[in-house]
This record gives sequence, C-alpha cells and structure tokens, in this order.
Amino acid sequence: MSGRVLLDTNVVIRLFEQDQSIAEALRRADEVFVPSIVLGELYFGARKSGRVQDNLARIDELATSTTVLGIDTETARLYGEMKNRLREKGRPIPENDIWIAAVARQYGLTLLTRDEHFTEVEGLQIER
Repeated sequence: MSGRVLLDTNVVIRLFEQDQSIAEALRRADEVFVPSIVLGELYFGARKSGRVQDNLARIDELATSTTVLGIDTETARLYGEMKNRLREKGRPIPENDIWIAAVARQYGLTLLTRDEHFTEVEGLQIER
C-alpha cells in the first residue's frame, strides 16, 4: 500500500501485537494518520485490560509519533450524511466507525481496517 493511510482501531491493536503484515503495509505508506476516535477506543481498552500502564504507554507513544486527526464541523457534516445513507440502505455500522469513516473521507485517506462493514460506506477507500 502506498499513499496516505488512516488507521482503524483493529489495525493499531494488531500493530501493537507486532503483526508483520500491518507493519509492512505501514512501511509502504507515504503518510500515516490516526483519528482521535481510535485513540479513545484504545484508551478505553487499555483501562479495562490486565496491563493498564503498559498499554497506556504504547498508546501515548503512538499519539506522539503519529499525526492525530480530530473532529470538526466538516467531519460532523460527513458523519450525518453517512449515517443517514446507511440508515436508508438498512445497513447500520457502529457509531464510532461512522466517525472514523467520516475522517477518512474528509481528508481523502485510505482506511486501513480489518472490519468488513466499512464496505457499506459509499466513497470510502479501504485497504484490508
């Protein structure tokens, strides 16, 4: 994969687990971004894990070494459009994933994910 990539939560978890296929995909990327929503999901997961401090430290390191993209008015507009379109199709996906998809579309990024349901979002570039 080359180009500009946005990481989904499941990809970051696999990266933390030293999944070589993820590491290789990221080496081929021109730029890598993480949405703030993914950080929130990771911080939540760390808090309920058996190794809270170790996991928090890894997330903090990721947050300082990668460009984190937040939510703004444009993201919210895209979120509303996507959620409504998914509702019309009868194909809802998890709330946080709609936000992640909105960030990817807003910045023209390819979403690196292992979740199949992102294929329901029209106009979203996905790498699995």
